[in-house]
Amino acid sequence: MNRESRKPTASLSLDLDNQWSYMKTHGDSGWEDFPSYLDLVVPRILKFLHERNLKITFFIVGQDAALEQNREAIASIADAGHEIANHSFNHEPWLHLYTRDEMVEEIEKTEAALFSVTGARPVGFRGPGFSLSPVVLDVLGERGYEYDCSTLPTYIGPLARAFYFLKSPSMSKGERERLDKLFGSWWDGFQTLKPHLRETSPGQIIEIPVTTFPLIKTPIHASYLMYLAGFSTGLARLYWRLALLACRASGVQPSLLLHPLDFLSGEDVPELKFFPGMNLDAARKIQVLEYVTGSLAAVYQVLTIREHAAAARRTLTAVSAEYTCENA
Repeated sequence: MNRESRKPTASLSLDLDNQWSYMKTHGDSGWEDFPSYLDLVVPRILKFLHERNLKITFFIVGQDAALEQNREAIASIADAGHEIANHSFNHEPWLHLYTRDEMVEEIEKTEAALFSVTGARPVGFRGPGFSLSPVVLDVLGERGYEYDCSTLPTYIGPLARAFYFLKSPSMSKGERERLDKLFGSWWDGFQTLKPHLRETSPGQIIEIPVTTFPLIKTPIHASYLMYLAGFSTGLARLYWRLALLACRASGVQPSLLLHPLDFLSGEDVPELKFFPGMNLDAARKIQVLEYVTGSLAAVYQVLTIREHAAAARRTLTAVSAEYTCENA
Protein backbone atom coordinates (compact mmCIF):
# COMPACT_ATOMS: atom_id res chain seq x y z
CA MET A 1 0.00 0.00 0.00
CA ASN A 2 1.50 3.34 -1.02
CA ARG A 3 1.60 6.39 1.20
CA GLU A 4 -1.12 8.22 -0.77
CA SER A 5 -3.66 5.40 -0.39
CA ARG A 6 -3.12 5.38 3.39
CA LYS A 7 -4.32 8.97 3.69
CA PRO A 8 -7.94 9.65 4.70
CA THR A 9 -10.27 10.66 1.89
CA ALA A 10 -11.27 14.18 0.86
CA SER A 11 -12.87 15.60 -2.27
CA LEU A 12 -12.71 18.77 -4.30
CA SER A 13 -15.44 20.19 -6.53
CA LEU A 14 -16.25 23.36 -8.43
CA ASP A 15 -19.68 24.82 -9.21
CA LEU A 16 -19.18 26.29 -12.69
CA ASP A 17 -21.69 29.09 -12.17
CA ASN A 18 -21.46 31.49 -15.10
CA GLN A 19 -21.74 35.27 -15.20
CA TRP A 20 -25.36 35.20 -16.36
CA SER A 21 -26.41 32.91 -13.50
CA TYR A 22 -24.99 35.29 -10.89
CA MET A 23 -26.72 38.20 -12.61
CA LYS A 24 -30.00 36.29 -12.76
CA THR A 25 -30.01 35.45 -9.06
CA HIS A 26 -28.95 39.01 -8.25
CA GLY A 27 -31.91 40.41 -10.22
CA ASP A 28 -29.71 42.22 -12.79
CA SER A 29 -30.95 42.99 -16.27
CA GLY A 30 -29.14 41.54 -19.27
CA TRP A 31 -28.69 38.03 -17.95
CA GLU A 32 -31.10 36.77 -20.64
CA ASP A 33 -28.30 37.30 -23.19
CA PHE A 34 -26.25 34.73 -21.24
CA PRO A 35 -23.00 36.70 -20.85
CA SER A 36 -20.17 34.24 -20.18
CA TYR A 37 -16.68 34.27 -18.74
CA LEU A 38 -16.03 30.55 -19.28
CA ASP A 39 -13.48 31.17 -22.06
CA LEU A 40 -11.49 33.23 -19.55
CA VAL A 41 -11.85 31.26 -16.34
CA VAL A 42 -11.91 27.61 -17.47
CA PRO A 43 -8.33 27.65 -18.89
CA ARG A 44 -7.20 29.39 -15.69
CA ILE A 45 -8.83 26.71 -13.52
CA LEU A 46 -7.57 23.80 -15.61
CA LYS A 47 -4.01 25.17 -15.56
CA PHE A 48 -4.14 25.46 -11.77
CA LEU A 49 -5.43 21.89 -11.36
CA HIS A 50 -3.01 20.40 -13.89
CA GLU A 51 -0.01 21.99 -12.20
CA ARG A 52 -1.07 20.33 -8.92
CA ASN A 53 -2.10 17.00 -10.44
CA LEU A 54 -5.66 17.36 -9.14
CA LYS A 55 -8.74 15.71 -10.66
CA ILE A 56 -11.97 17.18 -9.34
CA THR A 57 -15.71 17.29 -9.99
CA PHE A 58 -17.21 20.13 -12.03
CA PHE A 59 -20.92 20.80 -11.46
CA ILE A 60 -22.00 22.32 -14.78
CA VAL A 61 -25.20 24.21 -15.64
CA GLY A 62 -27.11 22.65 -18.54
CA GLN A 63 -27.95 26.00 -20.15
CA ASP A 64 -24.24 26.72 -20.55
CA ALA A 65 -23.62 23.36 -22.19
CA ALA A 66 -26.53 24.03 -24.57
CA LEU A 67 -24.94 27.26 -25.87
CA GLU A 68 -22.45 26.99 -28.71
CA GLN A 69 -20.29 29.76 -27.23
CA ASN A 70 -19.44 27.58 -24.21
CA ARG A 71 -19.01 24.17 -25.82
CA GLU A 72 -15.25 24.35 -26.30
CA ALA A 73 -14.57 25.45 -22.72
CA ILE A 74 -16.83 22.77 -21.23
CA ALA A 75 -15.46 20.04 -23.51
CA SER A 76 -11.94 20.93 -22.35
CA ILE A 77 -12.92 20.06 -18.76
CA ALA A 78 -13.93 16.52 -19.72
CA ASP A 79 -10.90 16.20 -22.00
CA ALA A 80 -8.67 16.99 -19.02
CA GLY A 81 -10.12 14.00 -17.14
CA HIS A 82 -12.33 15.76 -14.61
CA GLU A 83 -15.72 14.45 -13.53
CA ILE A 84 -18.78 16.13 -15.06
CA ALA A 85 -21.81 16.49 -12.77
CA ASN A 86 -25.28 18.05 -12.95
CA HIS A 87 -25.90 21.57 -11.56
CA SER A 88 -29.45 21.94 -13.00
CA PHE A 89 -30.39 23.49 -16.34
CA ASN A 90 -31.66 26.97 -15.44
CA HIS A 91 -29.64 27.51 -12.24
CA GLU A 92 -32.61 28.59 -10.17
CA PRO A 93 -32.03 28.38 -6.39
CA TRP A 94 -35.68 27.55 -5.78
CA LEU A 95 -35.83 23.91 -6.83
CA HIS A 96 -37.91 23.25 -3.71
CA LEU A 97 -40.77 25.03 -5.54
CA TYR A 98 -40.53 22.80 -8.64
CA THR A 99 -43.19 20.21 -9.40
CA ARG A 100 -42.09 16.68 -10.13
CA ASP A 101 -42.58 17.15 -13.89
CA GLU A 102 -40.58 20.38 -13.83
CA MET A 103 -37.78 18.66 -11.95
CA VAL A 104 -37.67 15.72 -14.37
CA GLU A 105 -37.39 18.15 -17.29
CA GLU A 106 -34.66 20.12 -15.51
CA ILE A 107 -32.55 17.02 -14.93
CA GLU A 108 -33.17 15.46 -18.36
CA LYS A 109 -32.31 18.63 -20.28
CA THR A 110 -29.06 19.02 -18.36
CA GLU A 111 -28.09 15.41 -18.93
CA ALA A 112 -28.73 15.73 -22.67
CA ALA A 113 -26.77 18.99 -22.94
CA LEU A 114 -23.79 17.67 -20.99
CA PHE A 115 -23.70 14.41 -22.93
CA SER A 116 -23.78 16.24 -26.25
CA VAL A 117 -20.68 18.25 -25.29
CA THR A 118 -18.65 15.86 -23.14
CA GLY A 119 -19.94 12.38 -23.95
CA ALA A 120 -20.41 11.84 -20.22
CA ARG A 121 -23.67 11.12 -18.41
CA PRO A 122 -23.64 12.71 -14.93
CA VAL A 123 -24.23 10.56 -11.85
CA GLY A 124 -23.94 13.38 -9.30
CA PHE A 125 -26.01 16.47 -8.57
CA ARG A 126 -25.80 19.71 -6.64
CA GLY A 127 -28.72 22.11 -6.47
CA PRO A 128 -27.98 25.80 -7.12
CA GLY A 129 -27.91 27.71 -3.87
CA PHE A 130 -27.98 24.32 -2.08
CA SER A 131 -31.64 24.00 -3.07
CA LEU A 132 -33.07 20.56 -2.35
CA SER A 133 -36.38 18.80 -1.70
CA PRO A 134 -37.77 15.25 -1.45
CA VAL A 135 -38.98 15.64 -5.04
CA VAL A 136 -35.44 16.42 -6.20
CA LEU A 137 -34.06 13.37 -4.40
CA ASP A 138 -36.76 11.08 -5.79
CA VAL A 139 -36.06 12.22 -9.35
CA LEU A 140 -32.33 11.69 -8.85
CA GLY A 141 -32.97 8.21 -7.49
CA GLU A 142 -35.26 7.32 -10.38
CA ARG A 143 -32.61 8.39 -12.87
CA GLY A 144 -29.88 6.32 -11.27
CA TYR A 145 -27.79 9.06 -9.68
CA GLU A 146 -25.14 7.83 -7.28
CA TYR A 147 -24.86 10.87 -5.06
CA ASP A 148 -26.15 14.34 -4.16
CA CYS A 149 -24.12 17.26 -2.77
CA SER A 150 -26.82 19.85 -2.09
CA THR A 151 -26.44 20.29 1.66
CA LEU A 152 -24.41 22.98 3.43
CA PRO A 153 -24.59 22.31 7.19
CA THR A 154 -24.31 25.82 8.62
CA TYR A 155 -26.24 27.97 11.07
CA ILE A 156 -25.55 31.21 9.23
CA GLY A 157 -27.63 30.62 6.08
CA PRO A 158 -30.20 33.31 7.00
CA LEU A 159 -27.39 35.82 7.62
CA ALA A 160 -25.80 35.03 4.25
CA ARG A 161 -29.20 35.43 2.59
CA ALA A 162 -29.82 38.78 4.29
CA PHE A 163 -26.40 40.01 3.18
CA TYR A 164 -27.11 38.87 -0.38
CA PHE A 165 -30.43 40.73 -0.41
CA LEU A 166 -28.71 43.83 0.97
CA LYS A 167 -26.31 43.71 -1.99
CA SER A 168 -29.21 43.17 -4.44
CA PRO A 169 -31.28 46.39 -4.34
CA SER A 170 -32.74 45.81 -7.81
CA MET A 171 -34.28 42.48 -6.82
CA SER A 172 -38.10 42.47 -6.90
CA LYS A 173 -40.35 41.33 -4.07
CA GLY A 174 -41.32 38.26 -6.07
CA GLU A 175 -37.69 37.34 -6.66
CA ARG A 176 -36.95 37.70 -2.95
CA GLU A 177 -39.88 35.43 -2.10
CA ARG A 178 -38.61 32.74 -4.46
CA LEU A 179 -35.20 33.02 -2.80
CA ASP A 180 -36.57 32.77 0.73
CA LYS A 181 -34.59 29.54 1.25
CA LEU A 182 -31.38 30.61 -0.46
CA PHE A 183 -28.43 29.22 1.55
CA GLY A 184 -30.89 27.35 3.80
CA SER A 185 -32.17 27.93 7.34
CA TRP A 186 -30.40 27.95 10.67
CA TRP A 187 -31.74 24.41 11.21
CA ASP A 188 -29.29 23.24 8.55
CA GLY A 189 -26.53 23.68 11.08
CA PHE A 190 -27.77 20.54 12.84
CA GLN A 191 -27.13 18.37 9.77
CA THR A 192 -24.21 15.98 9.81
CA LEU A 193 -20.95 16.81 8.03
CA LYS A 194 -20.28 13.16 7.26
CA PRO A 195 -21.43 11.21 4.18
CA HIS A 196 -24.76 9.50 4.77
CA LEU A 197 -27.51 7.69 2.91
CA ARG A 198 -30.77 9.41 1.99
CA GLU A 199 -33.95 7.53 1.22
CA THR A 200 -35.64 8.10 -2.15
CA SER A 201 -38.67 6.30 -3.57
CA PRO A 202 -36.50 4.03 -5.79
CA GLY A 203 -33.83 3.42 -3.13
CA GLN A 204 -30.94 5.08 -1.35
CA ILE A 205 -28.63 7.79 -2.64
CA ILE A 206 -25.50 8.94 -0.84
CA GLU A 207 -25.20 12.53 0.34
CA ILE A 208 -21.79 14.23 0.46
CA PRO A 209 -22.29 17.50 2.36
CA VAL A 210 -20.24 20.58 1.56
CA THR A 211 -17.94 20.70 4.57
CA THR A 212 -18.22 23.48 7.12
CA PHE A 213 -16.12 24.08 10.25
CA PRO A 214 -16.89 21.15 12.59
CA LEU A 215 -18.99 22.05 15.63
CA ILE A 216 -19.29 25.77 14.97
CA LYS A 217 -20.52 25.08 11.41
CA THR A 218 -19.23 28.27 9.79
CA PRO A 219 -18.35 27.98 6.07
CA ILE A 220 -14.89 26.96 4.94
CA HIS A 221 -15.44 26.83 1.16
CA ALA A 222 -12.97 28.81 -0.91
CA SER A 223 -15.20 31.84 -1.51
CA TYR A 224 -15.50 32.37 2.25
CA LEU A 225 -11.72 32.12 2.58
CA MET A 226 -11.38 34.76 -0.14
CA TYR A 227 -13.70 37.00 1.86
CA LEU A 228 -11.41 36.60 4.91
CA ALA A 229 -8.32 37.14 2.75
CA GLY A 230 -9.78 40.52 1.80
CA PHE A 231 -9.06 41.52 5.40
CA SER A 232 -5.92 39.45 5.90
CA THR A 233 -4.34 36.55 4.04
CA GLY A 234 -2.85 35.40 7.33
CA LEU A 235 -6.31 35.32 8.89
CA ALA A 236 -7.68 33.23 6.02
CA ARG A 237 -4.78 30.76 6.32
CA LEU A 238 -5.15 30.47 10.10
CA TYR A 239 -8.88 29.88 9.82
CA TRP A 240 -8.33 27.18 7.19
CA ARG A 241 -5.62 25.45 9.26
CA LEU A 242 -7.91 25.38 12.28
CA ALA A 243 -10.75 24.01 10.17
CA LEU A 244 -8.53 21.19 8.87
CA LEU A 245 -7.43 20.36 12.42
CA ALA A 246 -11.08 20.28 13.50
CA CYS A 247 -11.93 17.96 10.60
CA ARG A 248 -9.16 15.56 11.55
CA ALA A 249 -10.10 15.63 15.23
CA SER A 250 -13.77 14.92 14.49
CA GLY A 251 -13.20 12.37 11.72
CA VAL A 252 -14.76 14.55 9.01
CA GLN A 253 -13.49 13.89 5.49
CA PRO A 254 -13.58 17.36 3.90
CA SER A 255 -15.44 18.06 0.69
CA LEU A 256 -14.15 21.46 -0.36
CA LEU A 257 -16.14 23.64 -2.76
CA LEU A 258 -14.69 26.08 -5.30
CA HIS A 259 -16.37 28.63 -7.58
CA PRO A 260 -15.19 30.45 -10.72
CA LEU A 261 -15.05 33.73 -8.79
CA ASP A 262 -12.28 32.20 -6.68
CA PHE A 263 -10.12 32.56 -9.81
CA LEU A 264 -11.43 35.96 -10.97
CA SER A 265 -11.17 39.56 -9.80
CA GLY A 266 -13.50 42.51 -10.13
CA GLU A 267 -11.25 43.71 -12.94
CA ASP A 268 -11.95 40.49 -14.85
CA VAL A 269 -15.72 40.77 -14.40
CA PRO A 270 -16.74 44.34 -13.44
CA GLU A 271 -20.44 43.36 -13.36
CA LEU A 272 -19.75 41.11 -10.36
CA LYS A 273 -17.65 43.46 -8.25
CA PHE A 274 -20.37 43.43 -5.60
CA PHE A 275 -19.46 39.87 -4.57
CA PRO A 276 -17.32 39.44 -1.43
CA GLY A 277 -13.68 38.83 -2.25
CA MET A 278 -13.84 40.41 -5.70
CA ASN A 279 -11.59 43.23 -4.45
CA LEU A 280 -8.69 40.74 -4.50
CA ASP A 281 -6.68 40.45 -7.69
CA ALA A 282 -6.61 37.05 -9.40
CA ALA A 283 -2.93 36.42 -8.61
CA ARG A 284 -3.55 36.81 -4.89
CA LYS A 285 -6.54 34.49 -5.08
CA ILE A 286 -4.41 31.86 -6.79
CA GLN A 287 -1.93 32.12 -3.92
CA VAL A 288 -4.72 31.50 -1.41
CA LEU A 289 -5.98 28.52 -3.43
CA GLU A 290 -2.45 27.15 -3.73
CA TYR A 291 -2.10 27.17 0.05
CA VAL A 292 -5.56 25.69 0.65
CA THR A 293 -5.34 22.86 -1.87
CA GLY A 294 -1.70 22.14 -1.00
CA SER A 295 -2.41 21.76 2.71
CA LEU A 296 -5.48 19.65 1.94
CA ALA A 297 -3.50 17.29 -0.31
CA ALA A 298 -0.71 17.04 2.27
CA VAL A 299 -3.11 15.41 4.74
CA TYR A 300 -5.80 13.82 2.58
CA GLN A 301 -6.09 11.82 -0.61
CA VAL A 302 -8.03 14.31 -2.76
CA LEU A 303 -10.61 12.61 -4.99
CA THR A 304 -13.50 13.50 -7.23
CA ILE A 305 -16.84 13.47 -5.47
CA ARG A 306 -17.89 10.31 -7.31
CA GLU A 307 -14.81 8.55 -5.90
CA HIS A 308 -15.46 10.04 -2.45
CA ALA A 309 -19.08 8.88 -2.58
CA ALA A 310 -18.11 5.36 -3.66
CA ALA A 311 -15.59 5.07 -0.81
CA ALA A 312 -18.14 6.39 1.68
CA ARG A 313 -20.79 3.94 0.45
CA ARG A 314 -18.38 1.02 0.92
CA THR A 315 -17.67 2.17 4.47
CA LEU A 316 -21.34 2.65 5.32
CA THR A 317 -22.23 -0.74 3.82
CA ALA A 318 -19.48 -2.47 5.82
CA VAL A 319 -20.59 -0.82 9.06
CA SER A 320 -24.21 -1.78 8.39
CA ALA A 321 -23.25 -5.38 7.65
CA GLU A 322 -21.16 -5.59 10.85
CA TYR A 323 -24.05 -4.18 12.90
CA THR A 324 -26.45 -6.70 11.36
CA CYS A 325 -24.11 -9.61 12.18
CA GLU A 326 -23.64 -8.45 15.76
CA ASN A 327 -27.39 -8.21 16.31
CA ALA A 328 -28.40 -11.36 14.44
